[in-house]
Amino acid sequence: MAANALKDLLNLIISGQLPIESAIGLFALLLASAVMYALPMGILCGVLIVLGRLSAQSEIVAMRASGVSLFRIGLPIYFLAGIGVAVALSINFHFMPRAEVAYQKQISEYLSANPMKSIVPKTFVRDLRGAVVFVNEKKGPIVHDLWVWELDRDQRVTCLDRAESARIEFDEESNSIVLTPFNGWREFRNKDPEDFSMPLNELTWESVGIRFPLDKLVGRKSSRHKVDWLTWTELQSELVRLEKPVAPAAEPQRILDRMKIKEVIQDKLTTAFAIFSFALVAVPLGIKVSRKETSANLGVALLLILAYYFLIVVVKWLDNRPELRPDLLLWIPNLIFIVIGLFLSRRAART
Repeated sequence: MAANALKDLLNLIISGQLPIESAIGLFALLLASAVMYALPMGILCGVLIVLGRLSAQSEIVAMRASGVSLFRIGLPIYFLAGIGVAVALSINFHFMPRAEVAYQKQISEYLSANPMKSIVPKTFVRDLRGAVVFVNEKKGPIVHDLWVWELDRDQRVTCLDRAESARIEFDEESNSIVLTPFNGWREFRNKDPEDFSMPLNELTWESVGIRFPLDKLVGRKSSRHKVDWLTWTELQSELVRLEKPVAPAAEPQRILDRMKIKEVIQDKLTTAFAIFSFALVAVPLGIKVSRKETSANLGVALLLILAYYFLIVVVKWLDNRPELRPDLLLWIPNLIFIVIGLFLSRRAART
């Protein structure tokens, strides 16, 4: 998960848009999102490894022979899992949203401070909303072998701009990056971008530059993930706002938006409660497996984690079916693990 978080930062560091010392602070902000998923995984792996070794070395047998019940053995683990749930709730609903917003704000400030660095030679620049830009060479404000693919809302190419060279300028008044071509031409489609049977329209492209507003450059992710970055108070405010009646034509979208808010809330709740669900399964399973090999216990933990998140993904496929209440269905994986944990605990207590 750390590697996943580093992916975007490394691209900015390599391209020279972000100094390393600043990237360290940004990476620390990204860790809040990783902790959201690492806590359930960590409690599951830790309990399986510890109890597996205790059981393999007959220490569990010694405790049981001394009259210590299975519940008493697992009580410290359940207490620790309860603390983990409280910590995870505070992270999911407070620290993680604030860290994500702070991360995006700092990225925006770095890119705004030197927007000219956003065009990197021999790199497909995809951070410009509605376009993909490629330049083969860059010497100061002049770039050579310029390619610009203009995209529609469905990310389909509607126009291809080519130029032997172009000048990059930053227009402070409009807060935009401007590409002015030399010896360029434009190829575009009038109607359906996917209809390749239609002839292409070509024209000479000179002097008229393409503008890329800087807010589109730095705001690529904010619109897509904004709901996930809301705190508990902000999520509740959004629910209240979406309670207000709207025009009949806008009612389906209002229902989808409201369900999205509810789904985000339940997703954060279930992810936090998964710590306790995993602990409930891990205690009897760790005793039953009786393996002191770390790799074997980690393998069991991995299978359980994959099963849990596979169920979560299946439920999220129902995002566009609010009548099925996908927000409540997100609790199914936790309920399944709780039932399995209680069954294994009862079975282990009898042996």
